[in-house]
Amino acid sequence: MSLEHDVDHWGTNPDNPIDTALTAIESSLHDLLTSDPVYWRTSQKKDLLARLEKIHAQQAALKLRVLATAGDIAEETGAKDASGWMRTELLVDKTIGRAQVKLATAVAKYDLVAAGLAEGVVSQDKARVITKALDQTDPAASSEDLALAEKLLVDHATRLTANELRIVGNKILAEIDPERFEAAEAKALQREEEHAQRRTFFSSRDNGDGTIDLHARVSRAVGMRLRTILDSLAQPRKWSAEDKGHKAPYDRLLGQAFARVVETYDVDLLPRHGGHATTVFITMNLEDLHKDLGTAALGFDGDQITAAEARRMACNADLVPVVLGTDSEILDLGRTTRLAHPIQHRALRLGDQGCQAEDCDAPAAWTEAHHLKPWSEGGRSDLANMVLLCHSDHRRIHEPDVTYQRLPDGRIRFTRRT
Repeated sequence: MSLEHDVDHWGTNPDNPIDTALTAIESSLHDLLTSDPVYWRTSQKKDLLARLEKIHAQQAALKLRVLATAGDIAEETGAKDASGWMRTELLVDKTIGRAQVKLATAVAKYDLVAAGLAEGVVSQDKARVITKALDQTDPAASSEDLALAEKLLVDHATRLTANELRIVGNKILAEIDPERFEAAEAKALQREEEHAQRRTFFSSRDNGDGTIDLHARVSRAVGMRLRTILDSLAQPRKWSAEDKGHKAPYDRLLGQAFARVVETYDVDLLPRHGGHATTVFITMNLEDLHKDLGTAALGFDGDQITAAEARRMACNADLVPVVLGTDSEILDLGRTTRLAHPIQHRALRLGDQGCQAEDCDAPAAWTEAHHLKPWSEGGRSDLANMVLLCHSDHRRIHEPDVTYQRLPDGRIRFTRRT
């Protein structure tokens, strides 16, 4: 239906074809909305969804075409652009309105994209992907290169999703000029890495309930490496937890895996401060050390942890336990032999093969060395006094309400105290 030949640019034609067309659309939608899809045939539902997808693209084409010429709206209303009027009159968020105006301007530059939208074969999301890819194409590209890139992307849009098209768009130059693509890609990667470095940060907030929220942003390469490490650490525990009937949420397992990475980090790799490796001190009274419900101070700021947690951390973390007497005099400042030597841990792996908890199948690679006779009671770091436990069972063995016995085959059987 052509509207142009009926349009009276002086505004005197009482028969407004635009209003007539819009009224017809609204009436048709009203008819469809009064019908209940529950009673439709499957073929009707499929046909409607397919045709609505096309109509949605055509509606977007019409809207973008109008927005591209909506400077008079801004001029009449005093808004910066049409998005300002959309915010005031249509209650469209400013960021959304500006994005639509920006897309309208971009689509107006590319005839094939605009035609694809009008035909309903290119969706608004795909149009945004294509125009962004074309706008970011190497400035040295010729007009012929751009025309070919636009043609290829519009053609791909008929067979790919918007996300798949985005991947193609990022490398469209490779299809039109392979030699120049490598240099352009290297520059793009360098810009991306520099951008990632500038946006990298880490922050923490104490929740006051024994937990700390961490918020960080790192490069994609670092993020994927961290996720791979956490997945590998969390998966064995995930299987073990499910076997025990405790189906822990996977995000919790990832959080526990992250804690494991921090707790087992090699402090010899840390920078030196004042001639000593970065160290965390645990300070507590000797009496509290032996109590199940005793407390300890972590670091020099006095943050409190339980005695059980202090005993567990002293088993395998690079910490310096500071034990105080009744008059707060230092009775024991660490014990150089309290930690399992790497060669001892390897020997334990060969002997134990994995976590020694009776109901656990975590492999040896994910275990920690536990002192059967605790460090607080003078336990030595000898192979005969150590056993391998996974992180969760190592934590469990230090819980005040849990006791255990060593079975003849060397496995650990846990029971609840009564």
